[in-house]
Amino acid sequence: MFKTVLVLAALAGFAATQTITLQAESGRLSGVDIGTSVAGYTGTGYVEGFSDATDKIAFTVNVTESQLYDMSLIYNGPYGDKYTYVVLNNAGGSQVSLPSTSTWKTVPAGQVLLNQGTNIIEIQSNWGWYLIDAITLARSASRGPHNITPRPVNKNANDDAKALLKYLRKVYGKKILSGQQDQASLDWVTNNTGSTPAIIGVDLMDYTDSRTSRGASSIDVNHAIAHAAKGGMVTFVWHWGAPVGLYDTPEQRWWSGFYTAATDFNVEMALADTTNSNYTLLMHDIDTIASQLKKLRDAGVPVLWRPLHEAEGGWFWWGARGPESCKALYRILYKRLTVHHKLNNLIWVWNSVSPAWYPGDEYVDIVSADTYAQGDHGPISATYNNLLSLTNDTKMIAATEIGSLMDPVQLKAYQADWLYFCVWSGDYISAGIWNSLDLIKQVYADEYVLNLDDIQGWKSL
Repeated sequence: MFKTVLVLAALAGFAATQTITLQAESGRLSGVDIGTSVAGYTGTGYVEGFSDATDKIAFTVNVTESQLYDMSLIYNGPYGDKYTYVVLNNAGGSQVSLPSTSTWKTVPAGQVLLNQGTNIIEIQSNWGWYLIDAITLARSASRGPHNITPRPVNKNANDDAKALLKYLRKVYGKKILSGQQDQASLDWVTNNTGSTPAIIGVDLMDYTDSRTSRGASSIDVNHAIAHAAKGGMVTFVWHWGAPVGLYDTPEQRWWSGFYTAATDFNVEMALADTTNSNYTLLMHDIDTIASQLKKLRDAGVPVLWRPLHEAEGGWFWWGARGPESCKALYRILYKRLTVHHKLNNLIWVWNSVSPAWYPGDEYVDIVSADTYAQGDHGPISATYNNLLSLTNDTKMIAATEIGSLMDPVQLKAYQADWLYFCVWSGDYISAGIWNSLDLIKQVYADEYVLNLDDIQGWKSL
C-alpha cells in the first residue's frame, strides 16, 4: 500500500512550521498492515506486523533546505520490550528502544539530517512485533557546550585516574578515540591499516573460580599493561561467570555461565543478606578480580572499568532480576573495590541506557551503550541522545561495544559526541561482513579519530 499524496501534502508547509507529524498508515508499507483495533491512535489507523526482517514503513520527506531534525516515534508495545531501526536515505540511522507498553507512547528516535529535496525515512523491523502510529520531526536546536562533572566520583582517585579523566574531558566533543576489543583483533587493525587503536578492550572473564576451576586462563591483564606501556589506554569488561549454579549441559555449557539461560544463580536472593553462601561467593569473586586490577594499579595503568554491562537486556544473570538487584550489586562492587581494596585507578563506566537502571551520579564517571547494527554506519544518535538525557549532559558518553564502525562525517553532522568507540573482536572487525577494510582504513585515517600515535603523552597533556 502506498499513500504518497498524504505525506507530501502534510509537508507542504514544512519550511514554515517547526514540527510535523507523519502518520504511519500514509507511508509506503512493505510486509506490514494497517490496524485500527487498538484504541487511542492518531490519524486513521496505525501500522502493525513487523514480523519479518524486511518489514518496514517508508516516509517520503521533502524539505527546502538541509537541516538536522529531532525525530520521535509514537508507538504501542503490547508484546514486550522491542527495538526498531530508523534508516535515512538507505545510509545509516539509529537503533531505537521501544519499551513494553499497552498504551500509546512517544519516544525520542534520535536525529535525521535531511538533505534539501527528497528524503526517505524508513522504520525497519529489527526485533519486530510492535505498533507504529506516527513519527514527528522538529528542527534540532543548536547544542551548547557540555557540562561534564569535573571530578572523578571516587574522591580518592589516584593521579593516573585523574590524568585520564582530564585528558578525556579535554577531547570530548572535539574528537573520538579509537578502540578495539581483544589483542588479536587490535593487532589485525594495526597490520591492515597501519594505525593502532588508542584503546584496547579486554576482559576479566577467565580469572574467577567458576571458570579457572574448569581450565580457563587469561593473559588479558598482561595485554593491557603492555598496551599502556606503549602510551595507550585500557578498558576492561567482565563477563562474570556465575559463581555457582552453572547448568553445564550440552545446550548451556559452563563457559556460557554469564548468561541468564546458563545458570540458576539468583542475584536477588544472593543479596538478600550478607550471611548466605551465595553472597560470600560474590564477594570472593570480587576479591579475586581485585587482585588483577591491583596489578594494573601498581603498573600505573588507569582502567576504564565497565562491570555489569548490558544489564537492562536481562540476558546476563546480573540483570535477570530487574534493576534494583543489579544496582545494589553495582554499588557493592564499587564500595568493595574502592573502599576495601583501595583501587583508586578505576574510572567507572556504566553501561545501560534506561533511567530505571541507573545506579546514581555518585557511582558513575562515564555512561555508555553497546550497539550492534549490521550495515548501519550512522551516528547511533538516538542512543547518544538518550544517554545525554540520562545524566543531563553531566557525564561523558562512550560507545563501549559496536559492531559497525561509525562514519566520522555523520558523527560531526549529528552532534553525536561519542568519547570513544570499541569494535567487538573477531569477525566484527576482520571478516569484511560488518566493516569493509576500505571503511576501516577510512575511519582510522580521519582527522576526527584519535589513534595510539595521536595520544602519546596524554598523562601530561
